[in-house]
Amino acid sequence: MTQTSQSPGPTTGDTPVATRLPRRRPYRLPYRIPNGLRLRRRPPVHRAWVVAGVTFVTIVGAAAFASLPGLLIDPLHTEFGWSRAMIGFAVSINLALYGLTAPFAAAMMDRFGIRRVVACALLTIALGSALTVHMTQSWQLVLCWGVLVGLGSGSMALAFAATVTNRWFVARRGLVTGILTAGGAAGQLVFLPLLSWITEHHGWRPAAVTVAVAAVAVVPFVWFLLRDHPADVGLAPYGAAEFVPKPPPVSGAAGRTLRALRDASRTSTFWLLAGTFAICGASTNGLVKTHFVPAAHDHGLPVTTAASLLAVIGVFDIVGTVASGWFTDRISPRRLLAIYYGLRGLSLMFLPMLLADSIHPPMVLFIVFYGLDWVATVPPTIALCRAHYGENSAIVFGWVLAAHQIGAALVAYLGGVARDAFGSYDVVWYSSGALCAIAALMSLVIRRRPVAGPAVAVMG
Repeated sequence: MTQTSQSPGPTTGDTPVATRLPRRRPYRLPYRIPNGLRLRRRPPVHRAWVVAGVTFVTIVGAAAFASLPGLLIDPLHTEFGWSRAMIGFAVSINLALYGLTAPFAAAMMDRFGIRRVVACALLTIALGSALTVHMTQSWQLVLCWGVLVGLGSGSMALAFAATVTNRWFVARRGLVTGILTAGGAAGQLVFLPLLSWITEHHGWRPAAVTVAVAAVAVVPFVWFLLRDHPADVGLAPYGAAEFVPKPPPVSGAAGRTLRALRDASRTSTFWLLAGTFAICGASTNGLVKTHFVPAAHDHGLPVTTAASLLAVIGVFDIVGTVASGWFTDRISPRRLLAIYYGLRGLSLMFLPMLLADSIHPPMVLFIVFYGLDWVATVPPTIALCRAHYGENSAIVFGWVLAAHQIGAALVAYLGGVARDAFGSYDVVWYSSGALCAIAALMSLVIRRRPVAGPAVAVMG
């Protein structure tokens, strides 16, 4: 019987040693990537930054609606004779629904996807804004601007930015949160001077139509460029050490939202975050964004000039919010919140003495200072929600945001009542400054908790 001889190659004892290493097999994931997608190699620019860019543009476009209420108070009062308290009531409904819709919108994004929810929200904003052109009664203002625009804007709230950040980023979450939050300020910078000019030269109706057009114009960006999850394009989240499969749609969005509220409300941290953020909303959206322009106009400053000052706040808001996101990755969020609220309250105490019929250096200093602090509270607040509430952090932050908007709604209404009753806004400025001091103390009471999350890979 003939045997075929083989060259055994070099040996060590009785064990042959291969002269050539076998070809390495490609690594296979131990799980199937959803939708049959293959895991792609990391591109030069991670897709997460593209999604963040689209989200930023979306927030900028949607910010047009937030720039208009303060410009509508005097024109609507002049044309229809409606009291400032009545107009403020419509604005307060808008602000309240903005907040109350946010937690449900975050859960709906988990159920139906980010693209669908955001696209529908933008179309709802466009519809409500366009319908205000035909209104003749005050209840129509409440319905169109208060209810429709409020519901649409609530689905485009900061919970949208929190959801995108949580899904697409593991590293640099604080920085991304700051950038996305600054989108609202960037939109204010773009639209406030434009809407102010349109309102003064062509009336408030063309300004409302401009808001509707801006909302519709953003829809194609959302539909064609935004993706719900990194797994949809076969990528791991930015900064993640491993691939993260896309979770299945979560049914029962309303029930999950309410359960998240029930569980969070049993903790003192939730009430401290909600209370401080309510004061944040009262001192920004409810007070300055709604009443600064008419208050400055009471002192003889032209409306376009006052609106331009708000736009300058938007410029420094971008710088302050991005810087706050960077600080949040490095400094205790509790301490940051205490510093932000304390400085904001101090600046509001000086504002009544700075209002005049012309712009002077102390007013410019206030605008710069207040702009840097405007939305700087958002990144540390989101970071604290993420640290304490994990996978439900976006929904819990939605409820915290609801408190923010309820505070804004109350001051938007009460500010108009105070103006009608006292003939000035001074009492509102001083009261808000005192509330900010209380918020600073509340921030320091929030207990510490270490952040537990997935492994982070160093990425350039």
